[in-house]
Amino acid sequence: MGILRDRVALVTGASSGIGEACAFAFAARGAKLVLAARRADRLDTLATRLAAAGTEALAVATDVTDESSVERLFAAAMERFGRVDVLVNNAGIADSTPADALELALWHKVIDTNLTSAFLCARAAIRIMKPQGHGRIINVGSISARVPRADSPAYTASKWGLDGLTRALAIDGRAHNIAVSVMHPGIVATELGGGAAASRPAELTAAPEDIAEVIVHMADMPDHLNFYEALVVQNKIPFLGRG
Repeated sequence: MGILRDRVALVTGASSGIGEACAFAFAARGAKLVLAARRADRLDTLATRLAAAGTEALAVATDVTDESSVERLFAAAMERFGRVDVLVNNAGIADSTPADALELALWHKVIDTNLTSAFLCARAAIRIMKPQGHGRIINVGSISARVPRADSPAYTASKWGLDGLTRALAIDGRAHNIAVSVMHPGIVATELGGGAAASRPAELTAAPEDIAEVIVHMADMPDHLNFYEALVVQNKIPFLGRG
């Protein structure tokens, strides 16, 4: 076991996909887990599976776009474990609606889920990590924060905003030994976006476990180091010239 043994990792969006895969990957390195998502039944099932394998896990049904709900999440984590060492801001939604058809309510939903939630969780984590003298926050971004795809203004704006938030928090966290970083996945075979990616040929997607391994590797570093940025992209998608 490395740095993560007996440390507490809080993962949002943990009920499926990358978040669920992260839970198992952190557990494999000896971490304790706080699992957050809206679907309580799936969270409870995940916590039970982790416990059966010998991992301490706390499931907290959470709406990460709601300030009070986020505060309850971190309060529950502190009550159970007394610390939070790693935050993985993984909760998010996909959207491919062109600007002229994009209702303001949907714009707000995408921004709140993909960006505001990361701020709320990071703020709560930083308030815990400062007194600890260390901490690590990993935001799950997107290759759309590098090169947008067509007809996705809300999603693109949310991920570019998340990239900017990461940079700002990384600067502010340095004095307190809090490392803030971002992991940009390519196309991942998850339920996101209605599961459309799962129907693509295997060589055009990544498995959630592939992405989780990168995220956990970024977290399994000495406290004075920050694996600031990672990007995983399929060889065969036109990322460098996409449009």
